[in-house]
Amino acid sequence: MTTDTDASRPQGSDHRELRLVVLLLALVVGLLITGAAIYVAREHPSLAQPLGVGAAVMGALASLVGVVARVIRRWGSP
Repeated sequence: MTTDTDASRPQGSDHRELRLVVLLLALVVGLLITGAAIYVAREHPSLAQPLGVGAAVMGALASLVGVVARVIRRWGSP
């Protein structure tokens, strides 16, 4: 006699926690990269204005996180 204990669980929720962890890690890495870019721009003002660099980096990272989230969402759907 065999029983299937996974039958009651929806198929799409298998990787929900993994997706959340990946998105949170991407956010933390993005904030670290932005902080590093602002620090370098403040230490070497001839490179660029610090807030302009931070805004450009955050914009690029936000679009990258959006693309990653869309890919993960499509990867997770059956």
